[in-house]
Amino acid sequence: MGPPVSTHERLAESIVDAGFVARALRGLPAAFELMPAGSEARFVPINTNVNWASGRAKRALDLIVAVPALVVLAPLLALIAVLIRIDSPGPVFFRQQRSGVCGTTFRIFKFRTMHVLEDGDTVMQARRGDARVTRLGCWLRTYSLDELPQLLNVIRGEMSLVGPRPHARAHDVLYSGLVRDYRHRHAVKPGLTGWAQVNGLRGPTPTLESMVRRIECDLWYARRASFALDLMILARTPYEVLLKRNAY
Repeated sequence: MGPPVSTHERLAESIVDAGFVARALRGLPAAFELMPAGSEARFVPINTNVNWASGRAKRALDLIVAVPALVVLAPLLALIAVLIRIDSPGPVFFRQQRSGVCGTTFRIFKFRTMHVLEDGDTVMQARRGDARVTRLGCWLRTYSLDELPQLLNVIRGEMSLVGPRPHARAHDVLYSGLVRDYRHRHAVKPGLTGWAQVNGLRGPTPTLESMVRRIECDLWYARRASFALDLMILARTPYEVLLKRNAY
């Protein structure tokens, strides 16, 4: 007789590809780990609100919102997973290395929206009319539905509900040498949504100028993160998604 099944794993089994999700949820103990001792000085810019950005209160908000959201959205996630299977060959989920707080590495969960699974030294951003994007993937990306599996990353403690959007590791390497203070965006956990996204800077960054504008927003948030600011960003996010500004 096998080990007892936890509540988290029973929830995972209600979603297509349950084994994948169950393995993800087994990483829950990592949710309560704080930043490595002494590493903050390498990343934290002056005036960062460390007490909120890396504190237990923000973590509690993440869990209070993310866990019920995952339960409520489970039928939608299952439907999207089935549609992905029907639409094109390949896995339901796409996992890619991203940079977390203090530059630590984690694998982000996304619904697959492309025919390719890039995760190496060179990663090309999706652009309008990109042949790599599937028919369903175009719709999922427009409304950011491909990002919903990142609720698992939030529950695991690798991401927060609000913070700078995590970039591919290859892009971190590239832009850290091109954009001043780029590394300071890693002073806080990456987020499902952020200050840049609710200010129309979601989606691709085809020029260096567009990336600089996004990083400026990320640093602004890192220096001013607070409970009230997080609530405001969360409240504005659905409206921004419906606007579809720069969405692709």
